[in-house]
Amino acid sequence: MRILYIDTSSSYLYSAIIENQKCIASVQEEYGQSLSEIALPKIVEMFDKNNLSPKDVDKIMVVNGPGSFTGIRIGITIAKVYAWSLQLPITTITSLEAMAISSKEEKIHVPMLNARRGYVYAAIYNKDMKVIHKPEHVKWEDLAKELESLKDYEIISNDEFDWEVEQTPYVPDFVSIITKYKDKEPINPHAVNPDYLKLTEAEEKL
Repeated sequence: MRILYIDTSSSYLYSAIIENQKCIASVQEEYGQSLSEIALPKIVEMFDKNNLSPKDVDKIMVVNGPGSFTGIRIGITIAKVYAWSLQLPITTITSLEAMAISSKEEKIHVPMLNARRGYVYAAIYNKDMKVIHKPEHVKWEDLAKELESLKDYEIISNDEFDWEVEQTPYVPDFVSIITKYKDKEPINPHAVNPDYLKLTEAEEKL
């Protein structure tokens, strides 16, 4: 089985094609503000370089949040169009799950993204990926207090914060991500929606 993985929830494009627990093609590059324009061409280029077409994929897995509001919409749109047009099964995964499962450390995993204004998107998982604290938009001060009660944990992030924090860089392990969630129940492409964990600025103003 070949699975296409797409994550555009940050300034990075993380995409890969996994076949029978082997990564046969991938792209992981930071594109910043250019991500919205370059994500689809880079995914197409990944297929072309490996003499593959979207028709050669059996399933799609897409990160649906949290993270960049614009980035999330880009990845979901690409994934939904592929899934709908080719009648492929599609499923979702959170960016925080992907970050945690990619860790090689035998520790409690705390994937964390900067949500600005003193807030973070974060979750806490034990080393076996059991949820200790579900994904949430939470004030850093509150999360820091919770972490004080934990031992042997790591904060996983590529973001910069306004406070000092020791963190492990996030490097996606595409094989581990897909292997963990490959049998997750597929959903209707039209039902794939962003999970921002917070309201957009427009919604907050309303």
